[in-house]
Amino acid sequence: MNPIYLFKSGTFHRENNTLSLRSEGEIKYIPIENVSEIKVFGEVDINKRILEFLSQNRIPMHFYNRFGHYAGTFYPYEYLSNGCTVLQQALCYQDQNRRLEIARRFIEGASANMKSILNYYKRRERVFAETLGQFEHLQQRLPETRSIEELMAIEGNIRELYYHSFDEIVKNKLFSFEKRTKQPPENHMNTLISFGNSLLYSTTLTELYKTALDPRIGFLHSTNFRKFSLNLDIAEIFKPVIVDRTIFSLINRDQLSEKHFRGVEGGIHLNEEGRKIFVIEYEKHLNQTIKHEQLKRNVSFRTLIRHEAYKIIKAILGMKPYKPFYYSW
Repeated sequence: MNPIYLFKSGTFHRENNTLSLRSEGEIKYIPIENVSEIKVFGEVDINKRILEFLSQNRIPMHFYNRFGHYAGTFYPYEYLSNGCTVLQQALCYQDQNRRLEIARRFIEGASANMKSILNYYKRRERVFAETLGQFEHLQQRLPETRSIEELMAIEGNIRELYYHSFDEIVKNKLFSFEKRTKQPPENHMNTLISFGNSLLYSTTLTELYKTALDPRIGFLHSTNFRKFSLNLDIAEIFKPVIVDRTIFSLINRDQLSEKHFRGVEGGIHLNEEGRKIFVIEYEKHLNQTIKHEQLKRNVSFRTLIRHEAYKIIKAILGMKPYKPFYYSW
């Protein structure tokens, strides 16, 4: 099962058990049995018959606007959802102590994986000794947190330290970090971070769809009027090892340059060619396999995202405490 990325504009049609996208006189056929999700960047026309077909085949469709920002998802009927799991998930969210414990684990996993990235580049003669010392100090404060707000504040400090290390990793002035900016990102590095994170949020949402969890009930990110929260929580753990490694690979191999970006009012975005290059490398990292100690086999990072959801299910059902994924590079 593979994801489909659509960059061209056109009209969707259903032909028996196949989708087709007709664009500028060309027809792209998409055999439905091989599709796990569809990510749409172009302007496409769809109808009720197409959405019914996607729903029958349990395929989420994610939409991005012309700037590459996530716009929304067609989320088919939740075929694996069950009342017991959703009820326990909601009760866990309402229990301040249980919610805080799971939320803290997300930050512990994210910070440990950020630290793993920095240690890797430290071994390659990058100087991160002071940053790593500050990292450890902040990590030691995580068990002492007594509220989600306090936890998020520490997480913000950790991520700021981490992002300011990017300039030492990439060594390319075009991609200087400077500061974190969004909507729109104001420089090239922030553009890559925002685009990569946006891809990961929808990938994580697709993997959640394959479990009994309700993606609307998060723990670190508050459950409110946004459509989905839990995918944002889980994505925090995997941003360093999927998105950031994708960014470093693309820059350090000179696969991206000024020609792959375009200016918009107040910021910068990837153009279509740049997005395609990013997506190819992103998928390589998602499909990379590592030896999983518990599963006793090699698994892809895409599978690890779904496995993270299974661990959360066990935690909210009281079967086993949740321990986040740690990446040793």
